[in-house]
Order: sequence, then structure tokens, then C-alpha cells
Amino acid sequence: MDFPNDELTGRLITLIQHLLGAEAKVPQPFPVDQQLSDIGISSLKMVNLMLSVETAFDIMIPQADITPENFHSVATIRILVERTLQAKPAA
Repeated sequence: MDFPNDELTGRLITLIQHLLGAEAKVPQPFPVDQQLSDIGISSLKMVNLMLSVETAFDIMIPQADITPENFHSVATIRILVERTLQAKPAA
């Protein structure tokens, strides 16, 4: 998957870099297709990432969508966020 470096992708990368911490060595440009566990996201950090994504995008990720496949990489999280935003009722 090749996503443009848009605002949504940028926000996701920022969340992940924050969770990894300033000392983390992350390739540049950020590998949007790389498995997050390969760049240092542990299972505990993955839970924090899910909560951060919900907060940052003001969404509630459906329980059925909280799967390893949907949190595999920035690219898969991006698809999940877009899908969840589209399903969100208008305020």
C-alpha cells in the first residue's frame, strides 16, 4: 500500500513516534507498511496506541475491529480510522 504523506498518516506516525519515545531509532521516511512490532511497539504500547487513536480522532473503534490485522502497520491503522470515521454519525 502506498499512501500519500497526508494529515491522517502524519498524525498516526506522530502518535507512534510518541509511544516509542525520543530515543527510538525509526527509519526515515517512516515505513508505513512495516509491522509495528518490528519497530518497537510492544503489546502494551499497542493497547496505548489504540486508545491514543480513539482519542486523537474522536472515534470509538468497534470491538470487532480491535484485531492484530487492523493494528499491523500505519497503513492498516489508517484504513481502520478512515472506515470508522466514515461510519461515525454526523454530529
